[in-house]
Amino acid sequence: MASEKVAACCEALIEKNLTIAFAESASAGKMCYEFSTVVNSGRILIGGIVCYHSSMKEDLLHIPWGTIEQHSAESAEVTKLMAQNFYRYINSDVCVGLTGLTTPGGSESDSKPVGTIFIHIIFGEKQIAKRYEFKGTPEGIIDQAIDAVADLILKEI
Repeated sequence: MASEKVAACCEALIEKNLTIAFAESASAGKMCYEFSTVVNSGRILIGGIVCYHSSMKEDLLHIPWGTIEQHSAESAEVTKLMAQNFYRYINSDVCVGLTGLTTPGGSESDSKPVGTIFIHIIFGEKQIAKRYEFKGTPEGIIDQAIDAVADLILKEI
């Protein structure tokens, strides 16, 4: 079941007749799923793509070769390109890109610990990029990230 923040975000999107789509990595489709559980979500939800592995980001979202090696798969630069490149291929008013570290074994470092999440949202000509450091279990980190996306969209619309 969707959180109160996600439900409020969906209701606002419905009220404003805006559609939404997702390019997900760390959340592995959960963000799209959460938005789909809200009543009348079919009026706003276009869908999403899960590009967890670097090869999917490069092959399906056309992240330029070398970008991931230079910045890492879990970076603001890659998240921005995921959102921008997916937005080009879909007909949606809002497009959200999300990457990050929910478990050890990625590109974590002292400056980018597990719990670091990158979000990039496109609203037509306007774009919002955010970096968060959440604490908790992998699922808890993802849930916090999804709520952060809902908050950012609510503030914008």
